[in-house]
Amino acid sequence: MRKKRIVVKIGSSSLTNDRGEIDQVKFQDHVNAVAALRKAKHEVILVSSGAVAAGFARLGYPSRPVTIKGRQAAAAVGQSLLIESYIEKFSEFDIIPAQILLTRNDFSNREQYRNAFSTIMELLERGILPIINENDTVSVEELTFGDNDMLSALVAGFIHADQLIILTDINGLYDANPRLNPLANRLNRLEEITDDMLEAADSTGSKVGTGGMKSKLLAAKTALALGVPVFIGTGYGEEKLLDILHGNGDGTYIDNDSLDSINTSKQWIAFHSETVGKIYVDQGAEEAILYNGKSLLPAGVFKVKGTFQAGDVVEVYGVSGLLGKGEVSYSSEKLKEEIKKRNDERLTEPIAPSVEVIHRNRWVKV
Repeated sequence: MRKKRIVVKIGSSSLTNDRGEIDQVKFQDHVNAVAALRKAKHEVILVSSGAVAAGFARLGYPSRPVTIKGRQAAAAVGQSLLIESYIEKFSEFDIIPAQILLTRNDFSNREQYRNAFSTIMELLERGILPIINENDTVSVEELTFGDNDMLSALVAGFIHADQLIILTDINGLYDANPRLNPLANRLNRLEEITDDMLEAADSTGSKVGTGGMKSKLLAAKTALALGVPVFIGTGYGEEKLLDILHGNGDGTYIDNDSLDSINTSKQWIAFHSETVGKIYVDQGAEEAILYNGKSLLPAGVFKVKGTFQAGDVVEVYGVSGLLGKGEVSYSSEKLKEEIKKRNDERLTEPIAPSVEVIHRNRWVKV
C-alpha cells in the first residue's frame, strides 16, 4: 500500500472511563494502533478529545461540567494530563508528539489559518506526530467547533488527508439506534450523507463526550465535500487502524468515485471566510464562471451591495440566485466606478478588463 496521510479522531468515550479518568487500557490500545500506522510509513495526525473528561474529576465535579467556565477549568487541568500521557506512551515507540490547540478563530482568520497549515506540514515533514484538540480553555460558545468530529473533518480537508478515521464506541452507522432497536441494520458503505440521515440521527453523546451520531454524520458530510473519504466505527488491537485502511474495519465506510480535493485557499473561502458584501452578475458572466471555468471580469458585474476592500470575500448572485463566493480583486468603490464608466453614454472606447474581479482560483460554487 502506498504511503497515506491519515487523520485519526479519538473521542472522549474511547479514551476515558465514567469517572473521567484516562482509561490506561483503552489509551494504550490507541497508542499501539497509531504506532503501527507510523511503522507502516503512513503519516498520522491525531485529533484527540479527552481533556475536559480527564480533568473534571480532579476539580471535584461529579460529571462533565455544563458551564463554559467549568469546561474551561477542566480542560486546563485535563489537557496537560492528556498530553503528558501521550508523550510517555509514544516514547516507547520513539515517536515525538506535538500538541496543537485550535479554535474556530484559527480557521476564520486567514493568517492564522495559513500559519496552522504551515506548522502542521512542518511537523509532518520532520516526522513528528501532531496531536490536535480544541482549545477548550479559551473557547467561548460562538467560537467552538461543537465537537471534535467536525474539527477532525476540517483538519482532514485542511491538510489534504487520504483518509479520516473517526473512532467511536459504536461499530458504524445504523438505519436505527442499535441501543434501542435490536433489529437495526448496520450500513457498511455509503456514498453520501443525505439530509434525511441527518434528520433521523440521534444527537445525544456519551456521558463524557459532546458528540453523537449526528455530529459524526455532519463531519462525514463536510469531509466528503473537502474530498476526504471517511470511516466511522470501532476496533481493538494494534492492527485496527491498518485493518480499516485495508477495508476490513468494523464500521461504516463513506466514499464515492467523484471525490475531488479542494485546494487550501478555496477551502478557506468556502468553509471559514466571512462574506462582507454582494455582487450581481449578468447571465453571460454566470455561465462563464459556473460552466466554463472562467474568472469573473468587470464587464459581467452590474450591481454591488455592501462595502468591501480588495482581498475580502463576497457572495456572487446571478439570474438564478446565489452562485457562490470568492475573493475580490476590487474594492466596492472601485467596482462601482467601473460600472458607472461602462454605463456612461459618453464613453467612446471600451474599458480594458485588466484585472479579474474574482480569479477562478479564488472562487467557489455553492
